[in-house]
Amino acid sequence: MSLVSAAPSEYTAPGVEEFWQPLFGTDGPWAITRPMLLMAISAGLIIWFLLATTRKKALVPSRGQMSTEAVYGLVRNGIAKDLIGSKEFLRFVPLLFSLFMIILVNNLFGVLPPFSYPTMSRIGFPIALSLIVWVVFHAVGMKKHGFIGYWKSLVPSGLPKGMILPIFFLELITDLFTRPVTLALRLFGNMFAGHILIVLFITGGWYMLTSGGILVIAGGVTWIFAVVMTLFELLVEFLQAYVFTLLAALYIGGAIADEH
Repeated sequence: MSLVSAAPSEYTAPGVEEFWQPLFGTDGPWAITRPMLLMAISAGLIIWFLLATTRKKALVPSRGQMSTEAVYGLVRNGIAKDLIGSKEFLRFVPLLFSLFMIILVNNLFGVLPPFSYPTMSRIGFPIALSLIVWVVFHAVGMKKHGFIGYWKSLVPSGLPKGMILPIFFLELITDLFTRPVTLALRLFGNMFAGHILIVLFITGGWYMLTSGGILVIAGGVTWIFAVVMTLFELLVEFLQAYVFTLLAALYIGGAIADEH
């Protein structure tokens, strides 16, 4: 978001329209937007970084290699191995590592100039990633347990007959609808809310700083809050990438578990 050079006659708070930033075309689903460009840039940056830090692997790693290995180790051992299990986890590490990296980088774009836009604040991107997770955990679950066995296992054994049908439908709604929707909305909501608050503090502070009088003091305090909010948002951006990846691993692990 860009700041104006002078205060307007009346301050207008940022709204949802601030997140629609078409670059080519202005209407309909075929517009090329700023977040689409940022997603492409993030993919290029991730590919370049991973190749640059792993091309010359050494026993005594460079700082770049150490950082890549640290992130990979977090996803491999701290998420995939713990939640999926030591027998099955390795084949899902590439997916989980890719999810973590793409979400983290696009989240960080929200506070890093010149990007200053969290890609995941556009709901389409979290939905797309959630659908990938949704397809994967259902597909691997049905492959392991069979189509009938997978859906049959939604109902725990030992339930009274009168409870079987209600519990089955509740679990079916959870697996088919609740999980992917909450996975997408959690990421989208946090990125959207955090970014709009930062923009509010920055633009509101600028308005007060350029208005003169006692508002200058209030504007200075508001910008201090903007800095604090930005630091807090950095933590949230990392946590949201971690939580999304962790839940993806949890759903996959549950789908292929022997007791599923």
